[in-house]
Amino acid sequence: MRDSNVVVVGGGVMGCGIALRLRQAGARVTVLERSIPGAEASSAAGGILAPQHEAEGPGPFLELCLRSRGMYPDFAAELQALTGVNVNYLPSGVLSLAFDEAGMQRLEATVGWQRSLGLRVELLNPAEARALEPQLSPHVLAAVRYADDHQVDNRLLTRALTMAAAKVGATFRTGYVRGVVEERGRAVGVDLDGETLRADAVVIAAGSWSGLVQGSALDPRVVRPARGQMVQFQTRLPLFSHVIFSDKGYIIPRADGRVIAGSTLEFSGFEKHVTAEGLHRILSLAMQLCPALGSAPVQETWAGLRPYTEDHLPILGASPLPGLFLATGHFRNGILLAPITAKLMAQAVLGEKPLVDLTPFRCDRFPRR
Repeated sequence: MRDSNVVVVGGGVMGCGIALRLRQAGARVTVLERSIPGAEASSAAGGILAPQHEAEGPGPFLELCLRSRGMYPDFAAELQALTGVNVNYLPSGVLSLAFDEAGMQRLEATVGWQRSLGLRVELLNPAEARALEPQLSPHVLAAVRYADDHQVDNRLLTRALTMAAAKVGATFRTGYVRGVVEERGRAVGVDLDGETLRADAVVIAAGSWSGLVQGSALDPRVVRPARGQMVQFQTRLPLFSHVIFSDKGYIIPRADGRVIAGSTLEFSGFEKHVTAEGLHRILSLAMQLCPALGSAPVQETWAGLRPYTEDHLPILGASPLPGLFLATGHFRNGILLAPITAKLMAQAVLGEKPLVDLTPFRCDRFPRR
């Protein structure tokens, strides 16, 4: 399969990362994108690399996320060497805050099970939290510091991955993929605006739109769009250095003084509008976490559509149709999981033993509706 012809549907961080790894392995790769590569969820994200903060408990998904986080320093260095683009990988750490008794209990429970796994995690009292970040709200009752959870500038990452895939020889084409072409029980290509584009393997990595590709083996209700609205502030000097979370959202400091705040979780179909209610919630959250943001100029607002699954796990690996592979459903962890997804999907397409057991992420884990 190393000299095979592969079509990748979707030009975000998943599609471009997979194309990069396949092309480096010797496959011929064409990336199909209906608009500008990376213009959807990849560019709309926050770039938080926080498997520990995001974890709902131990298990295969946490292990997948931790492995991908560990790949990021080398991944960022490789992309800079290939393209000259510094993706601003920052080992900033994450602070998760509690403002009430229930929140404190959740933080304490998280610290307990994560320490039992040998993960680095610190429970802080209010004075210790504000010693780290003096601009925090005075109403913080407790905090957890995840020193190994970091961040990357996702827009720069998207640009670098697109450039890297092109530089190693992947071809990019713009168009609408009408569906997967099947012959004799096997995927043999795609229908691109009425033209049959033949391939030895097809990878669907189209985010929230993956289930809309005819013949993708995905029910459109299995992966659906979850809108997230975002706000960007501009400060003269950075107000804080950690990514800061509460149970209502987060604020992300960039090195140049920008602060990104988010995010909502809304099931509004494919509508990407920014709403007054969404902005109100995000602005209130940002000022609760860091009151000094109340005087910061709002520079930009936007919304993106994250590919959501009911169990919050991605869909990775081979589909029931031979020759067809799926990489979607990453929800809030798309940027975090880009390095490991690229590696695992290239291995799957090339017929190699995957680095990680993909059984928990199979597309047929969902009951038929």
